[in-house]
Parts: sequence; C-alpha cells; structure tokens
Amino acid sequence: MTSRWLALFACLMAPGAAAQTPPSPPPQPLVVQQYVEVVTTRVPEAPEEVPAAVEVFGGEELRVRGMTDLRGALALATGVDIAPGGDSGPASSVPDFWGLKEFDAFLLVVDGVPWGGAFDPGLTTVSLVDVERIEILRGPAPVTYGATSFVGVIHVVHRGATAGERVLTLRGGSFQSGGGSFTTGLPSFGGWASRGAVDAERLGFSDDRTAYPSGHVLWRAERKMNDQERSWFNVDANWLDQHPASPHPRQGTALSPLVPVDGNHNPAGAFLNDHRASFIGGFDRPLAGGAWSTAASFSHSSRDSFRGFLKDPTDAVSNARGLRQQIGLTDIYVDSHLAKRSRSTVSLLVGADYLHGGGNADGIGFDYTAPLNGGQAVSVTTPAVLDVSMLDRRDFAGAYAAAEWRPVDRLRVDAGMRLNITHEEKEGGEGREGGAREGDHGQMNTRPSGSLGLAWTAWKQGADAARLFVNYRDTFKPAAVDFGVGGSEEQGAEHLLDPETSRSYEGGLKGRWLGGRVSGEISLFLMNFENLVIATTINAVPALANGGTQRFRGAETGISWLPTTNLRVRGSYSLHDARFRNFVQIFDGVATNLRGKRLEMSARHLASGGIAFAPPRGVMGLVEINAVGSRFLDKRNRAPARGFATLATAGGYRTERWEIRLAGRNLGDRRDPVSESELGDAQYYLMPGRRLDLSVSVKIAR
Repeated sequence: MTSRWLALFACLMAPGAAAQTPPSPPPQPLVVQQYVEVVTTRVPEAPEEVPAAVEVFGGEELRVRGMTDLRGALALATGVDIAPGGDSGPASSVPDFWGLKEFDAFLLVVDGVPWGGAFDPGLTTVSLVDVERIEILRGPAPVTYGATSFVGVIHVVHRGATAGERVLTLRGGSFQSGGGSFTTGLPSFGGWASRGAVDAERLGFSDDRTAYPSGHVLWRAERKMNDQERSWFNVDANWLDQHPASPHPRQGTALSPLVPVDGNHNPAGAFLNDHRASFIGGFDRPLAGGAWSTAASFSHSSRDSFRGFLKDPTDAVSNARGLRQQIGLTDIYVDSHLAKRSRSTVSLLVGADYLHGGGNADGIGFDYTAPLNGGQAVSVTTPAVLDVSMLDRRDFAGAYAAAEWRPVDRLRVDAGMRLNITHEEKEGGEGREGGAREGDHGQMNTRPSGSLGLAWTAWKQGADAARLFVNYRDTFKPAAVDFGVGGSEEQGAEHLLDPETSRSYEGGLKGRWLGGRVSGEISLFLMNFENLVIATTINAVPALANGGTQRFRGAETGISWLPTTNLRVRGSYSLHDARFRNFVQIFDGVATNLRGKRLEMSARHLASGGIAFAPPRGVMGLVEINAVGSRFLDKRNRAPARGFATLATAGGYRTERWEIRLAGRNLGDRRDPVSESELGDAQYYLMPGRRLDLSVSVKIAR
C-alpha cells in the first residue's frame, strides 16, 4: 500500500518538476509575524511581555506543518509532550506539562470558553481545522479561569467570522485512512458576517480492530457595529465513533512478552462513542471608560461505551473485565468582565464567572474470557440492565480582579486575586431498580487563590527586547470525578475526594532578537502539590485517590529562528523532576511510603527539533524529531522504560492556489509505552505505529 502511495505521489509531482521554472520574483523583505495571546489576561498581549511562560503557534505555521491533531500541533512546543490515545480512545491524547502526565491536570479552552472544564478536557471533540492560533501557557491557569488547572492551559482560537478564504482539503493514507475538510466564508445576513468549517475522516491504526470515523461542523457569526461593539456566536457539533485499542499489560518490571504489540482484547463490537453539541455566544461593549465583555456557552455530550481490559495476562478463564456505560454530561459557562485602563500606567480587570457541570452515568461491569494474543474478538452478551448509576452536580463560581502596573517603563507588575466558591453533590449506587440511591455526598469549598508576577526589561532596541520574569501562583481545584461505575458497585458510592492545591514559583528570561527573527525563553519552576488525584486500585478494581504531597521542579528552554520568510527552525529541551514527597499506598498488603520516588510515566528529559521550508510556490518540506527520556512505569520505580525518539517528515509542492504533500509520522515505528490506563490496572497505551498520508489542498476563488 505504501508503494502505491509513493508511485501516485511521484506521478503527480512529475508534471510540476518537468515544467519550466518560472522567473524568480524580486527579493522581498523578511516578514516577521507578530502574535498576540489572550489566555493570560483575557486582553490581547504580546507573549514576550507577560511574566509567564507562554508560547503561540500561528495557524499558518500549523498549516505549513500539516498538523491536524493536538500531538502534531504541539510537537515542537517547549516543555510539552502529548501522548496519543489513552482511556478516552484513539482520538484522544494525554498531555504532559511540568512532568505531570494526567488527562485532566490541564485546562483546554476553545475560543475563550473552557472545553469540558467542569469534568475533564474535551480532547476528543476539539477540531484544529481553520485554526487562527494555539496559545500554550505552562503552569497554573490565570485567576480569570478559576479552579481549573495546575500545570498548563491550551487555548485553541479559530479564525474569525469575517475571514473569507475557501479551502478544500482531501487526504488518504495508511490503514485505510481518509477524509477531508472544507472551510469557507458564508453570505452575510442582517449585518452578520459568517464562516463555516466542515471536516470528516476515518483514521485507522496498526492495532487490530482499531479505528474511528468522525465528523465535525463549526459555524461562526459576528456582527460588528464599530471598533468597540460587537456580538458573536459559534455553533459546534462533533460526532465521533471509536473502535478502541487495548493497553498493554505489565508483568513485574516489564511489559508482558505474552501479549502482541497490536493485540486487542476488547470484546467483539467494542465501541467508545462521543457526540457533543455546543453553543457559544457573547458581546463586547464600551462601559465606564473601559471594555465590557461577556461570553456564555452551553454544551451537551453523550458518551456511550462497550469495552474491556485484561485483568490477568494469562489464558485463564474470565481473564478480562468488561465495562458497559452510558454517560451524559452538560456544561454551562458564563463569564463577564470589565477591562479598564484607569491611568496610563495601570490596567484593571474585574469580573466573575460561573461553571456548572451535570453528569449522569449508568453502567455495569462483567467478566469474560479473551484470548491472550488478542487476535480474535470474543462475542460477549452484555447484561440487559445497567444497574449501577451515578449522578454528579458541580457548581464553580468566582469573582476575580487582576491589575497590571508599570511604575517605570522597564518594569511590569501583574497581580491577580480570586475568591472560589465550589459546590458538588454526588450520588451513586444500585439506583436503577427500586428508586433508592446509596452514597449521597456533598462538598462545599470557599477558598481564595491568587498570583503575582514581575517582568523587567533588561535590554530593548526597537522591537527587540530581553526580559527577566518571575511569578508566584496559589491554585485550588476540586478533585476529578471518577465515572467508572461499571468497574465496581462500590465505586459509585465512594466519598468525594479532597480538593487539590498547589503553590508554584517560576522565573526565567524571554526575548526577541535580530529584528524578531529569533525568539526564545529559558525558565525554572518549582511546584509543591497537595492531594493530587492519582490512579490506584481499591479492592483490586481501578479507582482514583488523593496522593498526599508531591514536588515538581525543572528547567525548560525553547527557541524559534526565522532565517528567511519561508524557513523556520524550532528547538526545545526540558528537564523535569516530579516526585512523591509523602504518600503511603498498599502494595501486596504492605503499607509503603513512596517518598522520593518519581511519578510514574513522568519523563525526566524532553526534547524536540524541527525545520520547515515552505515558499509560496515550489517544493516544500519539513523534518521534526521528538525525544522522550526514560521514565518508570510504576510508582515504586521498579519498572523502568527506556527513552525513545520519533521522526516525522513531509514533502510536496505548493502554489498560491494548491498544495500536494506526502507526510510520514513515527517513521521509526516506535511502539513504546506513552500513557498509563486508569481503567486497566498496570496497563499502558503504546505509541501508534508508523503511518503515511497523502493530502491535496485547493484554495477556491470566491
């Protein structure tokens, strides 16, 4: 199949190569793109000016690199590693910030709104088609986003409704993969500008019986009265049906050699589906000499799953545990804030927000027998009644204030305070029959949080500058919710976990040099964490628990170089040290204190490097390398995993109107463990196998 793709690519490239080379255009001055971000303060800021570690990837750069998933888009981000797949299916991922690799430890924001923020980030339903930019903030979320994140924020910003470009993209590749997308400006109506994006694909994998078809529609509309007044809304709908892979079990200190790399132990007809619809709207108005902005969103997600995991890596009878679940999630979010510059040296932001989450889960667990080689799916009769249920209602509210003060031209001081009020109620148990529910629990917390940051401009010449920065952040977050009602009847009734808290310190140097051609950053961080929610086992069943205290510290550095307008070079290196400080867990009936042990799956070293050449017309290409250092698969640090590196390349031809490219991912076909399952005990998802994709993009004249 690979040879056929290569032959087709060669045939398509031949006419362009044989054609006479057009006259070279006159030299053009170097164009350096100036980016802004809004994730740190909710108002447009130059990333190099804020006293925090923030990085921006422009939409055009992402399109040049051909990245349509989160791992690819952030492959060159400083201090970030995105593990593809995970318990949420092959369409999902598990990010690693500051050495903490947890599915819900970071905040995902889409067009200014937390995406699944009340429960967990909606990674499987976020689309990177028609993206304007992606902002990455390392460290806890700002006070403007409340009790949501400790180690990072990813903000995906789509193109505005007034963008008129039309682009059609078609692609196909390994494992019977294929799809396409179409983005276009739409006719205006009643003064409203409008833009739409549609994408659909089927993505296959080397793992047996693993794939997913998906579809996505995004409609954006905006009515702008003047430079200060506008109204807007977005409608986003996502359809995703996944055929999940199986994590690979560990036996002792290593992955089991008895299970094939691509083995799939799910029962026949396994699925993991997620259908989500969201409506987002808001307005901007002048008020009291400032800018008043309000945004609100409503989303509903339906998650339906039928899957299984090995519980005993042998050919014993009933060696696997199956789960059948139906989960409905509703999120409501409202934020309103006023940004005002009261004097030439002071900017103020005051506001309040409210986040509601409602979750209703029904499920059941069952045992079945799966062949150890995973080569054949076993038919399983699912229990007719989902007799274990759980309800969870979460309400997060807060008032916040932030100020930016410039006492002198070279010094900037940022300060933020927030009062968090959170309330959660959880019910669970045998509630389907007889109407009674067990384990009705509630928890309310009122707690302040805050931040303080300073940035000192040590050197400045024109648009170039070098700035030293430091910050302190005190953060609070209610614990994650375990909807694993199908694993054990006891889990639905367990008490709510204690809230997580952290105090972090960060400092470093960031700047732009050589007329903006070079930008870079180096930073150090330290975070002390309490009550981290970790995966564990209770009565031999996977569950969540508070993990005592931990310490995260490290150093991160990244650089971007633009030698010419058409050539960009990026590189990064990070050193992370994530360790338990005081946490006792039972292993084989013995209480063990994990003090000094590294957190499982936390790599000590991360590195990336990439070079992309993409002129407006002619041959284009890129090469990207990602390296992940050694880590431990277990909390006691008895099961080491070697470091590994993956290679991605692409090559093709482009003009002002169309582009054709052949891209390869994980060309070394590395199948190393990249994330740990929270549903299968001591089991790990592997890096997806090598894949090739051919794509054609055409800009269609209006």
